[in-house]
Amino acid sequence: MTIALKGIIPVMLTPFTEAKTIDYSGLERLIEWYIANGADALFAVAQSSEMQFLTLDERVELARFVARTAAGRLPVIASGHISESREDQLTELTSIAKTGVDGLVLVTNRLASLDLTGTNFTDNVTWLLDRLPKDMTLGLYECPAPFRRLLSDDELAFCADSGRFAILKDVSCDLPTVQRRVKLTNGSPLRIVNANAAIAFDAIKSGAPGFTGVFTNFHPDLYKWLLTQHQKHPSLANELSVYLALAAMAEPMGYPKLAKLYHQRLGTFSCIESRAVDFDIRERFWALDALIDKIVEGQESFRAKIAAAG
Repeated sequence: MTIALKGIIPVMLTPFTEAKTIDYSGLERLIEWYIANGADALFAVAQSSEMQFLTLDERVELARFVARTAAGRLPVIASGHISESREDQLTELTSIAKTGVDGLVLVTNRLASLDLTGTNFTDNVTWLLDRLPKDMTLGLYECPAPFRRLLSDDELAFCADSGRFAILKDVSCDLPTVQRRVKLTNGSPLRIVNANAAIAFDAIKSGAPGFTGVFTNFHPDLYKWLLTQHQKHPSLANELSVYLALAAMAEPMGYPKLAKLYHQRLGTFSCIESRAVDFDIRERFWALDALIDKIVEGQESFRAKIAAAG
């Protein structure tokens, strides 16, 4: 049976030790932080998790650890297929499916070429559907790396009509596209969950039932309030949506190391090592700590306003 996937779905970080091995103690604290701050599901082994820089064994153990630690408190979905050939992707996906996760996420740029030539998307999806566990909930992810490949309307309709897919992590970053996709998938199990902070509020008001952008690693609770309370407090919700969009503009400044720096401040984990970002983000992006100070100041201000609003 396909499970419902919606709400605030953080794209999980992978904390590393100084030796760049996975810090599972830090990961456990991170999972608890997500849950305590309003997450409705967890997306493990995604680009934010640095999946392209993890071995298959690491990806499998990461998914298994997150599923075991979440312990049914909320759904865990995972991707982790990064290979070129569909045979290798099947090996990756089948391995992840055995870890106890609740859903398996297919990356769209792995399923067909960027220019729509060569191997056909629907043929590849059909080939995988015939071989993946029939009872496994599936998702789709327009991962930006190594290139962003958006689904066509026909491809999205094909996936919706299959009844096997519960979520598309939409990376179109375009409100009319999100609105069109919400209408196109209406009546199917497939939900469109936007990943772009600039259009997050408008996407929610247009029927996209959640948010799964990278700044769920900073303030998932604020996105949760926006999702669930905006109708009661429209003026405050609009003000908050502007702050959230502007805060997310910091993403190009060394993410995911940027988010790890924030969690180092919180005490979630002690190390900001990253395999994806191999440079000193403080050296490259001046006044980075001052910027995080302002992000935190904004968080505290809006949490106070939310508390006062009741």
